[in-house]
Amino acid sequence: MNQPLQGLTVIEAAGVLAGPLVGMFLAEYGARVIKIEPTGRGDVTRTWKLSGEPESSTLSSYFCCANWGKSSVTLNLKSVEGREVFYELTSQSDMVLTSYKAGDAEKLKVSYEDLIPHNERLIYGSITGFGDGDPRPAFDAVVQAESGFMHMNGTAESGPLKMPVALMDVLAAHHLKEKLLLALLHQQKTGEGTQVSVSLMEAALASLANQGSAWLVAGSDPQPMGSEHPHIYPYGSVFETGDGLKILLAIGNDDQFKKLTQLLGDDSISEDSRFTQNPDRSANRNQLRPLLADLFQSVQNGRHFLEDMKSAKIPCGAILPVSEAIENYGDESMLSGYNPEFGNIRGIATANPHTSDLLEAPEELGASTSKILQEFTGITSSGLEQLKKRGVISMPDNQSKSGN
Repeated sequence: MNQPLQGLTVIEAAGVLAGPLVGMFLAEYGARVIKIEPTGRGDVTRTWKLSGEPESSTLSSYFCCANWGKSSVTLNLKSVEGREVFYELTSQSDMVLTSYKAGDAEKLKVSYEDLIPHNERLIYGSITGFGDGDPRPAFDAVVQAESGFMHMNGTAESGPLKMPVALMDVLAAHHLKEKLLLALLHQQKTGEGTQVSVSLMEAALASLANQGSAWLVAGSDPQPMGSEHPHIYPYGSVFETGDGLKILLAIGNDDQFKKLTQLLGDDSISEDSRFTQNPDRSANRNQLRPLLADLFQSVQNGRHFLEDMKSAKIPCGAILPVSEAIENYGDESMLSGYNPEFGNIRGIATANPHTSDLLEAPEELGASTSKILQEFTGITSSGLEQLKKRGVISMPDNQSKSGN
């Protein structure tokens, strides 16, 4: 059992996607993650429901993608009593995750400086949209637009396109995970807490990779090319067979290209001086593309041809919908979960598939409020009822009465 973070307690005061993905990552490796949500509505993604998702539940498919293995506790941090409860929780924890707009943590009095007097070992991880000096909220689509990703994505005909996943959130989550693990190592060596932070914009710019260096080193500002690659051809190029199968090529060297043309039945193309070597193919892609398209159209059994290419070690793949991708590659160790109130909830482990079957399914809003507050603060059932009446917490009606 790969649970190196067992015994670690994490308070997740973060919403939407980036912060919750970090919390779920920590839960997958054994940490106890307590998710603090605003009273009443909870994490806003609980309301982001597709048509057909049950209105009676506080769970949505979006919320379920990043909130496995956590205990849901509702708390009004704008109230003095709510903050006092939060201080008590964080004083007994190892790590806090936040995703407030720049300056909001200070206004709420839940910043690192506010919490560290209660727990000098505390690791405080924060995510913002644009850094500490910019109070704009962290909307992934805006970061995609302003970081260059949307400009590169799409074609001249389509115009800029947003990617269909909040990839800037995902990238920021990975960046924060790295910093938190280093902070945890520092904590274990020295006993000291620390603050680490990342912005979506910072993560986006750091992830431009070769597209960023194209500008910095070569002075070439990347332009929209669809799925094609600016340096390699045909890489990312999609061709359709005669029976309608769309196949993506990822040709990385001249030998692979020669094997492809041989398999397509016209190796004269790879012997043409315009296409023999990658720099020539890349420069002359507009002449090569229609030649390859015609050859692929002559293929009448796309699935069989795809297997032939794989056997020839030609990098390629079929364009699949999400349903087929999960069906084909979603190993059972990655997929698990059931919640009878919502229906069959299945999740994809983000980092540690070997423990996905150990994670509890995402909880309804406030499901663990009474249990966690009783454990950490010793509050009585009547005390919980009073906090609920004053709007400090919200939870299912039966919790304060039963104490469960």
